[in-house]
Amino acid sequence: MAAGDLAGSFQDEVTCPICLEYFTDPVTIECGHNFCRACLSQCWGELEPNFSCPQCRETILQRHLWPNYQLGNLVELVKRLRLPAGPAPKGQPGCERHQEALKLFCQEDQDPICVIYRESREHREHTVVPIEEAAQECKEQILSRLQRLWEERDALRGLESDWAEESERLLRQTDVERQLVRWECQRLRQFLVERECLLLARLGELDEEIGRRREEHAAHLGEEISRLSALILELEETCRQPALELLQGVRSAVSRGEAAMSPHPAPKCPELEQRIRDFPGENSLQGAVTGFLGALAAERGLRRARGFAVDVTLDPDTANPDLVLSEDRKRVRHGDTRQDLPDNPERFDTCHCVLGAEGFTGGRCYWEVEVGDKTKWDLGVCRESVRRKGKVTLTPKNGYWVVWLRDGGYKACTSLLTPLPVSARPSRVGVFLDYEAGEVSFYNVTDGSHLFTFTDTFSGTLRPFFSPCLNAGGTNAAPLTICPVPAQAGGNPCP
Repeated sequence: MAAGDLAGSFQDEVTCPICLEYFTDPVTIECGHNFCRACLSQCWGELEPNFSCPQCRETILQRHLWPNYQLGNLVELVKRLRLPAGPAPKGQPGCERHQEALKLFCQEDQDPICVIYRESREHREHTVVPIEEAAQECKEQILSRLQRLWEERDALRGLESDWAEESERLLRQTDVERQLVRWECQRLRQFLVERECLLLARLGELDEEIGRRREEHAAHLGEEISRLSALILELEETCRQPALELLQGVRSAVSRGEAAMSPHPAPKCPELEQRIRDFPGENSLQGAVTGFLGALAAERGLRRARGFAVDVTLDPDTANPDLVLSEDRKRVRHGDTRQDLPDNPERFDTCHCVLGAEGFTGGRCYWEVEVGDKTKWDLGVCRESVRRKGKVTLTPKNGYWVVWLRDGGYKACTSLLTPLPVSARPSRVGVFLDYEAGEVSFYNVTDGSHLFTFTDTFSGTLRPFFSPCLNAGGTNAAPLTICPVPAQAGGNPCP
């Protein structure tokens, strides 16, 4: 055994497990362990009903203390030898006070302690568990917290992804608005340039008319001046004649002079003056700009709506048996014979209509329908819960927001039909649903004008609504066709 280890063993044998100092008045108890008399008395107390060994935890039935004189003598010998203490084992932290292994954990103080420290007054009333058990419990708590942290991190990553997606959606909208601003300003500049050219051209026409009139009057006045100049010359020569000759021709000369004194009115052009006076009203730039801005606003609404284009198809399960759908479910027409189809609850049995397969519960969406030269049709949006059997009344009260064509007239199906002024016959109609705003808007894609907007409060699912109406002996046999929508915000809105 190395000298250091031997010295450490001597030190352990003569050290009190309680005070970690050399034994002072060492005593032995029933289990055979040794302690300083004062340390043991302080550890047990004076009135404790039960006793246990501070080192091995064995219960002591009787409080008998036997002096250990041999151990006391050994202590004196060790002190005289002055043996150095042995080093603590590497990698095994111990109790700084008792140099024992840390095998217990005090839950009140949240500190690891040794077995001897457990019996001290500081920890006697505390809850103490084996250090492995405490470590396992602590590990479980950490894992539980880690699980929550992992979940929170995953949730934040999900929010980060959602925000990234939302940001991209908003950036696409701002890009559409940016293109619209550029397009509107370009259109406005072009309109002002064209209007300036038109008004200046009309003023130029007035200038030409004024110049023509001036030249005509100048030519007439030139002729009069020449005639008068000749007459003046003749009279001047008459005046220079001898008296007899002068008197013989004076009556004729005076007569010609009086005839040349015909009155000439001041130059007036009331017609041209009136045209100039009426020019601001007839060619009002303000009125023209106001009308242009109105048309521009309608076209801007159509362009913005096109930014929310969705792919719409027809739902064959809702189609009236008299209707024929194309294989790609993009066209519908009234057929010649009624088809033998199951009378499922969602199918319209009387109204010649069909719904779109897509349902909308929020957001904004837009689609276009080619109506061509049809003489009758119905288009719009309806609630998914609308009545499918029997007669259908197309009003917002019944869950329909629809416009139609009848007898050459376009009308919105409000509670009382609202006629729609149409400047150009639409061959294609755009339908725009803004769910949160409670609006269904219709556009004449042919000229980019706005037809009508329903305003309401929406709830539940809304679906596109189509009706090609009866074929009327072939005069209305053309289909309604759902068309692809151009994706350019700044391009030509009308195909």
